[in-house]
Amino acid sequence: METLKASIASPTAIASIMRAFNMHTLYRLPIKWLPLWEKAFPFVSAFNFDGESSLKVSVRFFTTLREITGKREETLEFPDCEEVTVEKVLGKLAERYGKGFVEYVYDSRTGDVKEFLQFLINGRSTSTLKGLKTELRDGDILAIIPPVGGGYAL
Repeated sequence: METLKASIASPTAIASIMRAFNMHTLYRLPIKWLPLWEKAFPFVSAFNFDGESSLKVSVRFFTTLREITGKREETLEFPDCEEVTVEKVLGKLAERYGKGFVEYVYDSRTGDVKEFLQFLINGRSTSTLKGLKTELRDGDILAIIPPVGGGYAL
């Protein structure tokens, strides 16, 4: 208990408590922690906590997508309670960047993501995971890799 009291002022400790318990789940907080929760409120307002935490995913763009978005990287935010998949991130990007993004990423006949695109999460290919259904976690980096070509003519 003393350790918990001593660490209550640290942003990491506050974030942990806030992720575990918000105003809607306070009834699950152990009784012995209530005084600590009350002490956390001044810190909570200082960190602009509204009772909901968010999940942040960074997306890295290359070549054509960099031209379409005008960015090398972008951070997207989702409600923490929401399941975030590669598919969901692509949908949010399609809404944000419109026709150019949609035409580059999606097959106009089927509506599926074009097969030539590769997706890496923290350097690991989604093809070795669950493909577009792969879930992302807070802090993940999604890289959208275009096709690579090369060679020379004889």
